[in-house]
Amino acid sequence: MVFSKLFFVYLFLPLCLAVYAAARGTEHKNTVLIIFSLIFYAWGEPVYVVLMLLSAAVNYAAGLGIGRYRGRAAEKLFSVGAVVFDLLMLGIFKYSGFIAENINAVFSLQLPVPDIRLPIGISFYTFQTISYVIDVSWEEVEPQRRFKNFLMYVSMFPQLVAGPIVRYSTIEREIEDRHVSAEDVRYGLNRTILGLSKKVLLANQLSTVADSFLAMPEKASAAGVWLGAAVYAMQIYFDFSGYSDIAIGLGGLFGFHFDENFRHPFMCRDITEFWQRWHISLGTFFRDYLLYVPIFGKRRKYGGLLLVWLCTGIWHGASWNFVIWGLYYGAFVLFEMLIGKKNIKKIPVYLRHLYSKPVIIVGFAIFYYEDLSKLGSFFRTAFGMGGHGLITLQDRITLSNSCFLLAAALVCCFPLLDIIGAAGKKASAVRYISAALAAPAAAALLILSSLMLVDATTNPFLYFRF
Repeated sequence: MVFSKLFFVYLFLPLCLAVYAAARGTEHKNTVLIIFSLIFYAWGEPVYVVLMLLSAAVNYAAGLGIGRYRGRAAEKLFSVGAVVFDLLMLGIFKYSGFIAENINAVFSLQLPVPDIRLPIGISFYTFQTISYVIDVSWEEVEPQRRFKNFLMYVSMFPQLVAGPIVRYSTIEREIEDRHVSAEDVRYGLNRTILGLSKKVLLANQLSTVADSFLAMPEKASAAGVWLGAAVYAMQIYFDFSGYSDIAIGLGGLFGFHFDENFRHPFMCRDITEFWQRWHISLGTFFRDYLLYVPIFGKRRKYGGLLLVWLCTGIWHGASWNFVIWGLYYGAFVLFEMLIGKKNIKKIPVYLRHLYSKPVIIVGFAIFYYEDLSKLGSFFRTAFGMGGHGLITLQDRITLSNSCFLLAAALVCCFPLLDIIGAAGKKASAVRYISAALAAPAAAALLILSSLMLVDATTNPFLYFRF
């Protein structure tokens, strides 16, 4: 099931909220959430519900085993076994075809290439279960004694299929003891509508513009591919941050408080800061569970960094462009690490923006092209070797037709709500006006998004495929 569907917005979600509100006590509310979450997942992946249930059962048992055999050899057996199981499941369903293709190419073999449909959300819920097992092993959290509660953590539909990656420690207390206040409801509804609007009004519309510039880079102009990559960067941002907004908003409606996953990443001044603002749950996962893992007997600073960025790329997809994309960003993070934070801060801010934005735009072009031959065409065209000039008439027409959309998207990359909130703290009039306009603005966005969805066929979130 997709959040950006009228069926979800006007039937599934209201019905779930109504039944949830009618349920008495946290125990029954958890049951409601589990039932609706399994229906939500089974709507598009009926077979793979079994896979998710198996993953939940294995990691639940591993957590209990770690707690029971604390300090003994069996503890490591349970923790390592669960992580290996999780990675094998992810590898089989997500990477087996890619691995077989490359073995055939390198060794001139004809091994059968598995054609396995990727279970939606497997990368997200697998990383959640891995973080749980490791945190239990590190004694950061206590093992969950009830399978029902653990299943709810794994299957919770607001963040099940496209994140953010929610740590068990984040919602550990709220699983058994939570309350929904009027403020939670207000904030949750507004945040959910905001996320839906990002997806429907911005990301879906930007995708058409980005594709028109990037689909055939060998026939495009230099300005066209640069514009296309910049538009695609905004499309990805509004698509994924929109999903994260919906997840955080829905979590609030049920009494859960998820961590932020995006903090206006295009406001960054360097690449390190960009990754501190972009897909925060993934970045902190790799930082906490991989960066400081001893390699070949002891912690190796640069080896750990290489491993993190290699895994960041691979996590996003079974294609070489994602590997290149991860190592590309890793190289710039290493470059900035070698310069040092203090030295980077001495560089004028405008120069840091002039350096970071082209790097980010090129990064999203690498992300866009799974076909490496087209990626090569992009680079040739972008750097004036494509033979189609600086800008074409068609580029001008596309730019003219989408100028208002692009202007709106660019403005929305800025922290507008934070700016209004800061102004409200200084001037009570601004605070009262913004509070009075919040509900009408949310209603208007919901109506506009609904109208855009009436004739829409399919508009899945891009991160469903990861």
